[in-house]
Amino acid sequence: MIKTELHRRYWLIELVSYWEGRLTSNHLRQFFGLSRQQASKDINQYLQQYPGNLEYCASSKGYLPAEQFTPAFISGDVAQYLNWMSGQSAHAMPETADCRLPYLMLSHPPRNVSPHIIRPLVQALRRQQRVEVDYVAVSRPDRSGRIIVPTAFVNISRRWHLRAWCEKAQGYRDLVLSRFRGEAILEGAPLTPLPADEGWHTELTLILTPDPRLTPEQQEALALDYGMQNGELRLNTRAALANYLLQEMQVNVKMLDGNPAAQQLILANYGEVKEWMFG
Repeated sequence: MIKTELHRRYWLIELVSYWEGRLTSNHLRQFFGLSRQQASKDINQYLQQYPGNLEYCASSKGYLPAEQFTPAFISGDVAQYLNWMSGQSAHAMPETADCRLPYLMLSHPPRNVSPHIIRPLVQALRRQQRVEVDYVAVSRPDRSGRIIVPTAFVNISRRWHLRAWCEKAQGYRDLVLSRFRGEAILEGAPLTPLPADEGWHTELTLILTPDPRLTPEQQEALALDYGMQNGELRLNTRAALANYLLQEMQVNVKMLDGNPAAQQLILANYGEVKEWMFG
């Protein structure tokens, strides 16, 4: 647990430099409201306490992670960076408190994702550039080279994936971060304007109801669990993410589980959204 304000800044120093490949005093100024002088002082203190982790690069006008970078405050799990980047502020780090209640969170094994993959993907996403990658799909375990244009990072429960236009497939694909291999190489701007990502921009409403095979009492219990209105749970989602959301809710749209207590919920408006289902 990070206990002091200075250590929270060290955490951010490591997080940004390790996963983005470049750190400046502006990162600390932006997320902690520091003066330029104080931000520079914090970085220099970090360099003194953890020598060999960062190197100043005059051409990049920032600090780059050294080859022997050994994190003292971050875990090395890409989910930590992506969770922070997608909304967790540096001020949201855990703090000590006299009134803290005991709790336990289940932890899942982290996916193996290299910063040498993430850094160019982040750059390509911010600059809207093409990037050449090697990717291993479960259906095709051999390394497959392809050129993609990243459009968004997406968190799906226990894993992160990248939404991207794939030139090889001529379509938008969801690529699991831990399945990239080697190093991604920036290839400049797209050759032509990208087509609209209909799956990403189409909004759907999934209507979930208790499995009708359950007893009225069981159905009522589920309705209370999920705060249903008129026996329905309505979930708004992007069409491209609908299938993932149903998997999260353990709703099988292909066949009912033989045990209604295991099935629990069904997709009541399957006919309206089936064109977006996959697998």
